Amino acid sequence: MDNGRTVLITGGAGGLGTATVAAFLADGWRVVAPVRAGRQTALPAGAVAVEADLTDATDVTAATSVAAGETGAPLRAVVNLAGAYAGAGLVADTPLADFEHMLTVNLRPTYLVTAAALPHLVAAGGGGIVCVSSRAAVAPFPGAAGYATAKAAVLGFAGAVAAEYKKQGVRCNTVLPSVIDTPANRASMPDADFARWVRPDEIAPVIVFLAGDASSPTTGAQIPVYGQA
Repeated sequence: MDNGRTVLITGGAGGLGTATVAAFLADGWRVVAPVRAGRQTALPAGAVAVEADLTDATDVTAATSVAAGETGAPLRAVVNLAGAYAGAGLVADTPLADFEHMLTVNLRPTYLVTAAALPHLVAAGGGGIVCVSSRAAVAPFPGAAGYATAKAAVLGFAGAVAAEYKKQGVRCNTVLPSVIDTPANRASMPDADFARWVRPDEIAPVIVFLAGDASSPTTGAQIPVYGQA
């Protein structure tokens, strides 16, 4: 039984995404998750999957319409998890295409989804938007200029949304994880101390809190979720 609210979650089939979708479902939300073709089965049971390319404005509009189209469960939250990491060497050695790719996959979906959802959130009387940036946005490390720049841009974008839509009852906050303990990250860094990484099930409750009414006084916040790192 849903609680009469819908959340649109991008990146819901990923390591952090599945934990976040599960947390919202457990809290009684109707969850709509845009996914790439073939990824529907990666979502927790109970989520509504919509096939979409989140870099395509037409697909994003269609997915947002599904999220906002349920009578009795208006769209009241958006969680922007979609993104990716790639290192490409030091700045002078990074091809422009690689640098721009990081902007495309980390910033463009957040912009498109948020822009498409805002009129629905306003019409529903307000709601919460949560964006996922990264510790790298405020503490860059060598070899990842494109990623750090894109995640810093997410912070700037979220701040702009918070400033522009506060009076309409829409809040926008950001979480900044360190390295997330996912199978993909373990495979790429097998010698790391996994105990120091932050787990998806530790981040997900923070996102649910920021999306819901309990955090209604909070907008424009940048919340570090670093684990033991």
